Amino acid sequence: MEELAKGVIPVPVTWHRPSIVTFSRKKWGRRVALILALLCTLRLLSNLEGIPHNGYPDVPRVQEHGMLNALTHWHTSNKCHAILKGKKAEELFLSVPDADSAIAASRVYAAKPHTAGTAGDLDTAKIFLAHLQAELQINRSSSDIPLYSAGSRESREATLTISSLDEPKAWIDVYYPILNSPLDHSLEILGDDGKPVWSAELEEVADETDPYAFEFANAVPAWHGISRGGQAEGKLIDAQYGRKRDYDALVEAGVDFSGKIVLARSGRVFRGLKVKRAQELGAAAVLVYLDPHGDGTVTVENGYAPYPHGPARNPTSVERGAVQFLSLYPGDTSTPGYPSYENSTRVEGKSKPTIPSLPISWVNAQVLLNHLKDGGDGPTVRVVNNVDEKITPIWNVMGVIPGHIKNEVVVLGAHRDAWVTGASDPISGTVSVSEAIRGFGALLRKGWRPLRTILIASWDGEEYGLIGSTEWGEDFPEWIKDHVVAYVNTDTSASGSRLKAAGSPLLAHLLRETAEQLPHPSSEKRSLWDAREDTGTLFGEHTNAEIAAMHTNELRAVDDSIGVRPLGSGSDYTVFLQHHGVPSTDGGFTSTLHDPVYHYHSIFDTQYWQELYGDPGFSRHIAIAKHIGLQVFRLSGDIILPFNTTHYSLELESYLNNVESIAAADSFDVDLSPLRESVHALQSASLELDSTKTKAEHTLRKILKEWEKKHAMRHKISRKVSKVLCKLKASFFAIGVDDKLIFNSFRQPSRHLIKAIQQVQAVNKRLIAFERGFISKEGIKDREWYKHLGVAPGRWLGYGATTFPGLTEALTMDQNVTAAAYEAGRLKDLIDNLVETIRL
Repeated sequence: MEELAKGVIPVPVTWHRPSIVTFSRKKWGRRVALILALLCTLRLLSNLEGIPHNGYPDVPRVQEHGMLNALTHWHTSNKCHAILKGKKAEELFLSVPDADSAIAASRVYAAKPHTAGTAGDLDTAKIFLAHLQAELQINRSSSDIPLYSAGSRESREATLTISSLDEPKAWIDVYYPILNSPLDHSLEILGDDGKPVWSAELEEVADETDPYAFEFANAVPAWHGISRGGQAEGKLIDAQYGRKRDYDALVEAGVDFSGKIVLARSGRVFRGLKVKRAQELGAAAVLVYLDPHGDGTVTVENGYAPYPHGPARNPTSVERGAVQFLSLYPGDTSTPGYPSYENSTRVEGKSKPTIPSLPISWVNAQVLLNHLKDGGDGPTVRVVNNVDEKITPIWNVMGVIPGHIKNEVVVLGAHRDAWVTGASDPISGTVSVSEAIRGFGALLRKGWRPLRTILIASWDGEEYGLIGSTEWGEDFPEWIKDHVVAYVNTDTSASGSRLKAAGSPLLAHLLRETAEQLPHPSSEKRSLWDAREDTGTLFGEHTNAEIAAMHTNELRAVDDSIGVRPLGSGSDYTVFLQHHGVPSTDGGFTSTLHDPVYHYHSIFDTQYWQELYGDPGFSRHIAIAKHIGLQVFRLSGDIILPFNTTHYSLELESYLNNVESIAAADSFDVDLSPLRESVHALQSASLELDSTKTKAEHTLRKILKEWEKKHAMRHKISRKVSKVLCKLKASFFAIGVDDKLIFNSFRQPSRHLIKAIQQVQAVNKRLIAFERGFISKEGIKDREWYKHLGVAPGRWLGYGATTFPGLTEALTMDQNVTAAAYEAGRLKDLIDNLVETIRL
């Protein structure tokens, strides 16, 4: 104070406060020392095992497959938080799919038309890609969309490097098929002077009750994809459903189809085959119409108002769709058997019609049918179908969740393109997959990682003939053969009340078990599987007895012994199962004779219809999301793949019994006993494999349990180290200590563990080979693209499956005993080879 009074400024005195940093450094230094001591202890304990790190000669090969890493990862995580796995992971996944989220997604995807190759279609591809990136936590640091032209280095690497990925990835592949779009069209009845006496209104008519249908009523004209452009004029002939037997009956009755216009009802067989048979008989054009008699009890006759004022069919509705000859081959008609790159060589494919066709409504069909009732020749009709045909880009969206076993991949897929807005087909399926993705995203955020890699695909161009999936499958045949173990598909997940479950017999039990595990979407004390028996709630006095009988017979004829129908074609599983021998499943809710009428491929398949009639509350969308998710969860996570070879081998005998019944009914003399002996040998070999796989899994789980118990002390020390390490990381972000060293030090496998894993992998290798064992390089006669000799779409069915197709159709279609004997021999050779393959 005295110095201040004299104006002298004192020299500041520095006070040395004890340093917090110094204290902290001492504290953390002790902790680092403790970690080093613990590391030495862990290394000592590891040495006591008697196996040096990577010292066992088979370790690198086993770790290459990822099984060893996955099992030790599950038991001893080096994460700072517990990793979700097993039942808890499954429970978390099932808790995620949500109706509100599904409705919101559907309103986005079905907001506007998105026909393959259009701007609206590309928009949906970008939306799906963004969803994958967000849910799978994919880095989006670049503003560029990962969009790769098929055949380019980027596109090739994206798929071929899936087995080396450590982090999720998503991208878009662009293929370039030849597609058509409508220009102008017309349908007229001509008078004797050649002038029109009636002109059809070909477009559907909507009002503002359904705002989506009203807005887009003229956005996509009524036409057939892949149809031949041009004009035709001729007398009208009614061919009923346009089945081969319908045509054959008319030919037998003396009807000449040359230059005629064929009128055929929709349904029973794929529409393209109606055109194919008419073309073969010399017809000039085909008209395919919707008949409300096929709608069961939900008709105006029974008092139900037509949509959008009620659940009955709108009489102006039409069924768009492709008319390529699907049972010959799917995909781009101009690149059969090879991918449609932008610069691919093009051919005039055999699966493309050479005569024009149009879809027409019941309103227009009634006029034509009334003219036919007058007797004599039908009226002269003129059909115009002008189209624009060109190479058109389509966009497959792909996403990857890497697994521990990188060379085994499970694919989940649904198509995204629609004929108009497509709230049911395909958006209900896309939404179910979208909700499953949300479930997997929630698991990833908890540290989960699947045992096997998961590939998610949003296919494009399906409506034109399964183009997106087929071109990708033809682009990467060797990669699929070497990596893809199973394919799970959904197309239309919600269009009615009945659950449809279809798949390879190899996966039939998985389909059923996962459905039985889930609750019915609207009925307490029942399971999802029980929905296979649901029939709808709209009844009436008037119904078509023929339609009801056919519907009942179809349901009885298709299911196997546990309720799963075989797969023919009609959706994106085709290239996987029928061309590559990858076991596949397909499922969703389908319409019955007592459900609100589903306006398939119409402007009336809208979000408004879906929320009002199709799936109010979206409970079915969610049920399918959980069902496909559980299938993928099991396929990607089970130590032993959930394939049932014994059920498959027993189903083969039922296929053979069916062939024998056909032969007996028509007195065909063909000896099938050698084939039956081979089937019995396969059944025996499969039972042996069952025993082996049960023992292999039991042994592995027992060793893992003993290994975990034996290493309990290491685990305890590891947890302490982990706790300290996480604190150190939280404070210093990096401490210069390789934490992998800490955790790898107690993950040394024993010889017993390695041997058990090798046994499991040997079993899985044989399970994967089972479906592939039915693939023939030569394929099915006259439609060689289809290579599966166990099942294929029927030659004159298109959608429906024919089992033992070569053998069955040699009798039913060709009435050729020599050909049947040859096909039986081919089957016997394949099955004999398969017996040797699955024997350990």
